[in-house]
Amino acid sequence: MLLTIQALIFDMDGVITDTVDRHFQSWKQLAHEVGLEITPEHRDQFRGVSREESLHRLLNGLVISPETKQDWMRRKNMHYLAYIASLTPADILPGVVDLLDEADAKGIKKAVASSSRNVHIVLQKLELIHRFDSIVDANMIRRTKPEPDLFVWAAGSLGVTPDTALVFEDAQDGVEAALVGGFHVIGLGSARVEKAHVALPSLEGVTLDALRESLSKAEIRG
Repeated sequence: MLLTIQALIFDMDGVITDTVDRHFQSWKQLAHEVGLEITPEHRDQFRGVSREESLHRLLNGLVISPETKQDWMRRKNMHYLAYIASLTPADILPGVVDLLDEADAKGIKKAVASSSRNVHIVLQKLELIHRFDSIVDANMIRRTKPEPDLFVWAAGSLGVTPDTALVFEDAQDGVEAALVGGFHVIGLGSARVEKAHVALPSLEGVTLDALRESLSKAEIRG
């Protein structure tokens, strides 16, 4: 039973703000430029994974040179930066700020752990960068989701153990990474997160007490 919550660890894309479609549109633009096939199904395949892994899934077995890979990832990122240029605090998803406020009031630490390499840019545009005690991104580790390294690094940077931290994720790869790392996982959104300890449509109206109760019930059922 989870008696004490010492830290909250948030994925960014699809949890703090909905940049998932912006990522997809960026890959779609690149695919059209270089003649790759891209389908609506790729939108979820790209969710929660690194730029390198997204390109790997887009290539679908096509072999290209390391130089071309780097160039295509650079071009995709330039498209993405253009798409997020208009982000403002109005793009923060419902419930996020309230949960951060509650964590502050209760002395609970907070971190962002994201496969994105643009975390700081996005958080600055949302005016949230000052709200987190630690920010961990794909620039800081070698293995990204579905490996647990991002979340383990975030927990270590906060000085907590995984079993005292809640991870908020909206992607299957992220949920699996957090589970492997020994974290309590709150899944947000669709059936992609059915393996999470607790699955919710969003963070709107969510409180830490409610999460603690839901986790306790989930462990009893388990």
